[in-house]
Amino acid sequence: MIQHVTREVAPAQLERCARFYGVLGFRPVPVPPGIAGRALWLERAGTQVHLIPREDAEVQSGHVGIVVGDRYAQTIEQLRGQGHEIDPRTAHWGSPRAYVRDPAGHLVELMAFPPGT
Repeated sequence: MIQHVTREVAPAQLERCARFYGVLGFRPVPVPPGIAGRALWLERAGTQVHLIPREDAEVQSGHVGIVVGDRYAQTIEQLRGQGHEIDPRTAHWGSPRAYVRDPAGHLVELMAFPPGT
């Protein structure tokens, strides 16, 4: 299990990124007191996305894959409605998949279900 991923984002993009991951089902959770004010943690079903505001944040290579389940079509349409460009991908294992960039520019793969299910 991967417990969390960290994404550095420009401070001006923090709230937009939080709303983006909110569409994917992630909700804010408390951060440890030692880093309060320096990070925003979001969680869904035990998995977290840590958003770290940094003035010198750069887009990281690679991507994070997120299973959105039976809300796949609804999630895609909601993101489109918010102006996000959706890049549909081949359904290698039969699952609908698409790439989208969060407001900071990081690539996110969305899928209805993971391989092997």
